[in-house]
Amino acid sequence: MAAMGCATDTARALACRDGRAATHLKLISIGVIFTTSVVGISSPVMLARVFHGKPVYDKAVLVIKCFAAGVILSTSLVHVLPDAFAALADCQVASHHPWKDFPFAGLVTLVGALLALLVDVAATSHAHGGAAAAAQYAPVGTGEEAARIGKKLVELGLESGVCCGGGGGGGGGTGEEEVAAAATAEEEAEKVKQRLVSQVLEIGIIFHSVIIGVTMGMSQNKCTIRPLVAALAFHQIFEGMGLGGCIAQAGFSVGTTAYMCFLFSATTPLGIVMGMVLFSVTGYDDSNPKALILEGLLGSVSSGILIYMALVDLIAVDFFHNKMMSSDPRLKKAAYLALTLGSTAMSILALWA
Repeated sequence: MAAMGCATDTARALACRDGRAATHLKLISIGVIFTTSVVGISSPVMLARVFHGKPVYDKAVLVIKCFAAGVILSTSLVHVLPDAFAALADCQVASHHPWKDFPFAGLVTLVGALLALLVDVAATSHAHGGAAAAAQYAPVGTGEEAARIGKKLVELGLESGVCCGGGGGGGGGTGEEEVAAAATAEEEAEKVKQRLVSQVLEIGIIFHSVIIGVTMGMSQNKCTIRPLVAALAFHQIFEGMGLGGCIAQAGFSVGTTAYMCFLFSATTPLGIVMGMVLFSVTGYDDSNPKALILEGLLGSVSSGILIYMALVDLIAVDFFHNKMMSSDPRLKKAAYLALTLGSTAMSILALWA
């Protein structure tokens, strides 16, 4: 039965193979995907700059970020991970050792999540250590802890007579200066954390985009490419909005923001060009077992990274460690609605891509 199924799939693929029509569709897709990627990733960045300085700025960025988290979580679980499992479960791969003996897609996804955790922990420890050295205080993890430490510092200053003017007039502001230094250091550590999240998230998305682009560029199957052009256009819009929301909150400079937006927008079109060149030079088919193995492993790694970033650095941080959300029930409901909408919109696209 398995052999009959593989033979049927092969016959169907051969009927749809048309190199000239496939090349025409791929050339169209390069322009379409680049344009939609630019629109998707630049929209939340521009909205954040429009609202910057206004009372609704922080709330708008938070809602955009929650929509982004839904998009990224759905991308990893509904798009990337199933494709990775499918590539490693292909008849040409799953019938050989060691691929038929162990679920490597799940294992490599786990490795991707652990690697993301390692990078996150190492970079966060470095950022907090630098902030502590600059401000000479113990690093804290939340705004509530910073407030408690600030209150203790003020109380110590009052008890020693520093803030009351007793015991020498020159040291009256020491307690307040320490509180201000602690708050400043905490803000800097938080900015470093947000920038790290955006950069690691872009790395995971780039892996995914390269896989999509190269696979599409090598494909000569017009039946597969035709619906992918439209589906990937919407895919890049939603995924770009997800990454753009994180970039907007991270507060990068204009140059860095433009560079990250361009890198995301150009990755999939460049992947398509690379796939076309690779096929024309080597005749390497996307249905080749080695290509399928590479696609499955890279997809699994990127899926693990995206799952970790969505759940730990985006959803958990915003819903459990954000004072603005915890103090405003309506904002929490709006954020949850945005999270659900992002997940739903990206999941629907799995019908076509």
